Amino acid sequence: MAKISKVWARQILDSRGIPTIEVSCRLDSGEIATSSVPSGASTGKHEAIELRDDNKDLYCGKSVFKAVQNINDVLGPSVWGLDVNDQEKIDSRLIELDGTENKSKYGANAILAISEVATKVCSYANKKPLYLWINDLAKRAGINSQTHVSTPIFNMINGGLHGAGNLDFQEFHVIPATSKKFDEALRCGVEIYMTLGKDLERRGAIHSVGDEGGYAPNLFTNADALQVLYESIKQSNYQIGRDVFLGLDVAATVFYSNGEYKIRDKSTPLNDEALLEYYKQINSQYHLALIEDAFYEDGWDSWKKLYQAFQGQLTIVGDDLLATNPERVVRAIQEKACNGILVKPNQVGTVTETLKVIKIARDAEWKIISSHRSGETNDSFIADFAVGVGSDFVKFGAPARGERVSKYNRLLAIEQELLRK
Repeated sequence: MAKISKVWARQILDSRGIPTIEVSCRLDSGEIATSSVPSGASTGKHEAIELRDDNKDLYCGKSVFKAVQNINDVLGPSVWGLDVNDQEKIDSRLIELDGTENKSKYGANAILAISEVATKVCSYANKKPLYLWINDLAKRAGINSQTHVSTPIFNMINGGLHGAGNLDFQEFHVIPATSKKFDEALRCGVEIYMTLGKDLERRGAIHSVGDEGGYAPNLFTNADALQVLYESIKQSNYQIGRDVFLGLDVAATVFYSNGEYKIRDKSTPLNDEALLEYYKQINSQYHLALIEDAFYEDGWDSWKKLYQAFQGQLTIVGDDLLATNPERVVRAIQEKACNGILVKPNQVGTVTETLKVIKIARDAEWKIISSHRSGETNDSFIADFAVGVGSDFVKFGAPARGERVSKYNRLLAIEQELLRK
C-alpha cells in the first residue's frame, strides 16, 4: 500500500502566457509524478472558482502564488500519509478542507492539481498506463465503459473569446466520422487544417491563430466562416456527410445581454426565438453534427426548445449550461435540455467529482466529450482521462500548437498500445 509522502507546487505559465499551477507528488515507495492544470478564457459562472492573486503588480493580477502556497502549506500536507489508491478519500479530504460549495477558499485550481497528480502517481505505483488506472477508477464509480480512443472534434476557426475579435461564435468544428480509427481521423483533421490555411490566404482573409490553434480570419459574418470551412473541405480528399461533419460551439453567453443576442450576421439583436430560427437555417444548409452552448448559460427554456427542434438530428452539447456540475446535469436530463456534455475537470475540481458527473450523463445515454481549456499546458492527462472513461469525443483544439498536439500525440500512442493487445 503506497502512501503519499510529499506534495509540492510551483507557478508556471499556460499556453497564453498566463500563470497556472504545476504540482509534484512523491510516494513512500519512491514514485514521483508531476501534473499541471489548465484554465479557461470562456468560463461559466457556475464553475468552481479558480483562485488568482488579483495583485495588479504581478502578472496583471493573474498570478497564482496564493494557490501555490495553499498547496504547499495546507492542502498538500492534508493528504500526506493517505493511501494513494484511495482516490475518493484523497478528494473528499481536499473538498472537506476547503469547505465551500465552489472551492473558493483554497481554489479549484489548487485542489484539482493535487487530485490529478495523485491519480497519475498512483498509476505509476500500480505499474499501469494512466488511462487503464483511470478506467479502474471509472469502474469503481459505476461507469461501465471500455477503454477506447475517442473521436476528435477539431476547432478549425476560432472566434469569440478564443479569437481576435473577428467572429461572435467561439468555435467552428470539423468532426471526422466515428468509424475512422484515430490515426485516420487525425490525418483528416490535419489535412483539412492545412487546406483551410491555404484557402484563407488565397482569399486575402488576414488571419492569426486563436487561443486553441484554430485560424482567426478576418471575415464578415459567422456564416462566412462556416462557408469557408465547407469549401475548404470540398477542396480536400474528404466528403462532408460521409468522412467529416461540421459543428459549432456558439458560446452564446458572451454575446447575450438583456434578453437579446447580438451577432454580426444580423443588423438588429435577436431574441431567443429568432436565434433558434437562425440555427435552423444554418443546420438546413450545413447539416451540423453538434451545437454547443447555443443559448446563454441560464436560458433553460430556450435550451428545451432547441432540444425539441433538433432532437434526433444532432447532439445538443452543454458546457456553460452544465459546468460539469452534477446538479445542473440532473436538471438538464429531467428538463430535456441537451443530450451531450462537455466534461472539464477544472469546472468541478476533482477527479472523483468529474467521474460522478460522467456516470450521471452516461446513464442518461448522453454523448461524453472530454475537453481541454483555452489556457493549456503540455500535460496530456486529459487524453488518458478521455480514453479511461470511454469518452465518445475529445476537444483538444486545432491540430496545431504544442499544448494541443501533445494531447493528440498521446492518443496516437495509446491507440498503438491498444492495438498491440
